[in-house]
Amino acid sequence: METQPITINFSEGSILVLNACLALIMFGVALEIKMEHFLQLRNDRKALLTGLFSQYILLPVITVILIYIINPPADTALGMILIAACPGGNASNFFSMLAKGNLALSVTLSAFTSVFCFLLTPLSFFLWASLVPSLLLQVKSMNISFIELLVNMILILLIPLIAGMTFAHYLPKATAVISRWIRYLSMVILIGFIVGGLLRNLDVFRNHILSVFWIVMVHNGLGLGCAYLLSWRLGNTEPVNRSVAIETGIQNAGLGLILIFTFFGGNGPMALVAAWWGIWHLISGFVFATIVQRRPLSRSST
Repeated sequence: METQPITINFSEGSILVLNACLALIMFGVALEIKMEHFLQLRNDRKALLTGLFSQYILLPVITVILIYIINPPADTALGMILIAACPGGNASNFFSMLAKGNLALSVTLSAFTSVFCFLLTPLSFFLWASLVPSLLLQVKSMNISFIELLVNMILILLIPLIAGMTFAHYLPKATAVISRWIRYLSMVILIGFIVGGLLRNLDVFRNHILSVFWIVMVHNGLGLGCAYLLSWRLGNTEPVNRSVAIETGIQNAGLGLILIFTFFGGNGPMALVAAWWGIWHLISGFVFATIVQRRPLSRSST
């Protein structure tokens, strides 16, 4: 696996703003996380465990197998591993509702992965990358420290989450007023910076997007399809199958991009994987939800 010589132009000031934006996003997410989200599926533990298994085990395993099969450049493979290690994306709840899935499961999985991603994302990235010797060497050559990555994740993810949940608990009236506006504002800012970065690197994107175009489509499609089939084979209800698939296929590519610019020096192939995933999973999520919503909800395995 050889590294593609792709350089992404992104200033240090922009990286600081992106980190602040992500912290604001996580604060806004936390305003809507309540303790009952972690308790509402205690009577349907199989559905919850299926979703967590698909998110943290199935998707990374699919990723490693795909890397061995297609043998992409090392940096592209690292981008695939990082995306698989990220928590579920913010759009997953919408697509789960559109697909007539189990919305309670979708919300619970999103809450869980959001709260614990400060630890599980760096842990998962280093764990699964270590299974591919060439990737482990590549990570070591980048001098990426697990502790440094964990501390950064605590600062930009965990602390804003705790602050948001605390704010929502003690100031519910104020939370009801500001939560929606914070969510919209932070997403607009994040999208603005991503679009701005894309425009500044339009030639890079245009010249190299084909190097990851089909890889991301296959990777994402396998995540959606295999998660659905796993849940179906385990005998979960059809709404659960749909939500498990969506939570597995819709990843927080925005977080992946921020980590790439902060810790991986704006690595070009990694950034292309995350950027195209962030676009493609919205398309695939919508298509998947539109197709399955037309099928009867009584479908289940026997």
